[in-house]
Amino acid sequence: MSMQEQSAAAATTRTQSPDVVVVGAGTAGCYAAATVAREGYDVVVLDRKSETEAGHIACGDALKGADAFPEAIPKSKLEPAFTNTGVDHGRFEIPQEDTVLEIPVPGELAVIDRWEYGRRIIEGAGDVGVDFHYDTVVTNVVQADDGRVTGVEAIRAGDPITYEADIVIDAAGSLSVLQDNVDFSGSTFDTNVNYTHFCSAYREIVHVEEPVEWDDALVFKPTERAAGYLWYFPRTETEINAGLGFQMTEEPMELVDDLKRDLENRPEFAGATVEDKLGAALPTRRPYDSAVHPGYMAVGDAAGHVNPTTGGGIAGAAYAGKYAAEQAVEALETNDYGEDTFWRYNERVMDHYGARYAALDVYNILSTAVDVDDLMGLLAAMPGDKLAEALYSGSTNIGLKLKLEALLKSRGHWGTIWNLYQTKRRADELLSHYEDYPSSPAGLADWQGRRDELMGKVYETTGADPKY
Repeated sequence: MSMQEQSAAAATTRTQSPDVVVVGAGTAGCYAAATVAREGYDVVVLDRKSETEAGHIACGDALKGADAFPEAIPKSKLEPAFTNTGVDHGRFEIPQEDTVLEIPVPGELAVIDRWEYGRRIIEGAGDVGVDFHYDTVVTNVVQADDGRVTGVEAIRAGDPITYEADIVIDAAGSLSVLQDNVDFSGSTFDTNVNYTHFCSAYREIVHVEEPVEWDDALVFKPTERAAGYLWYFPRTETEINAGLGFQMTEEPMELVDDLKRDLENRPEFAGATVEDKLGAALPTRRPYDSAVHPGYMAVGDAAGHVNPTTGGGIAGAAYAGKYAAEQAVEALETNDYGEDTFWRYNERVMDHYGARYAALDVYNILSTAVDVDDLMGLLAAMPGDKLAEALYSGSTNIGLKLKLEALLKSRGHWGTIWNLYQTKRRADELLSHYEDYPSSPAGLADWQGRRDELMGKVYETTGADPKY
């Protein structure tokens, strides 16, 4: 492009100047935008999809903890998207052991129509004054000479547009393209992010002719490799979210074919029809060590805010949006957009769920290094309530009692049991360290150094290749 053409293009580029720009109209983005807008500030949400397609996101459709969601978008707004509120446990099918493990799930649990839910959170944010710009693809991030992010460049409905803003909130999802364009050298923002830290997933919405027997359960089934699993989540007794995922540390799976093969082998899916097909990537990693940079915060999947063992991320995303937005409001009120102002957001995420997710990632790491048959045999021997406690409580509690019970039931897997018990100790050490997350950016480097020492013990104990 010639200089004359560049000047002409610049002259036709429109500019808008809201207080806050949020990129992505998912859960984290909508809750962040609604929280800021409720305080009277001007917020624009940018989404690459059309207004009709917005909210249509590949998801397992399981929602836990909606009874305690942030108030910016009230639960009453979401409830029409709850299609099955009778789910109360997980059903873990273990073909290698010809058994089914029932795992109780504490707290409120529902299976939802994710697209309807997506539309409703957008509507809820709109109700409090959020402005949505659809058909808008962000192409670059604008930074000042001092490194502070001051906006984004985008193409909206085919035309260039620049959004100048005091704060940019990145809710653009896994492997966010915004992070490829920000120079983070002047901050502590976590750049130790690799595609192998993510899971590739695919799901279909399947209609069956007869009601399934397990309409009160979330069904999980391991693939032939330990790093992959299938799920069957009942939206209703005849509408099932059926999906498959694998960690990108492993050899790629033929997701569509592998799911089709399993569906064909399940009698309850005879004569079934498929309504919708979508694929996505999601984090199966620890939360970002820091998700803040001057003028910029990342939330939800864009910051690794997903339970790495279950893939659950809706509730975490909602609270990430709330916490980031509340720091954004403080920054707007004080006209201070530095890391120190935003840091409290990091602390609140780690205190609420980030520390537990980081500890649970240790078991994800273990799964890449153990024999799948040994692991399934071990799981078959475990009491379901103890597994539920490990996955959903505030600890990683797989203790001596569980070890002894498993030993008695599964004599052929003693080595794996001992490995798991030692791994549990490493996870507890890591959890304790994360609970001492630093109170300012100045303390992060020392904290990371000690964390990396603990991770070295994790790799030594599990025999897994280093993940980070």
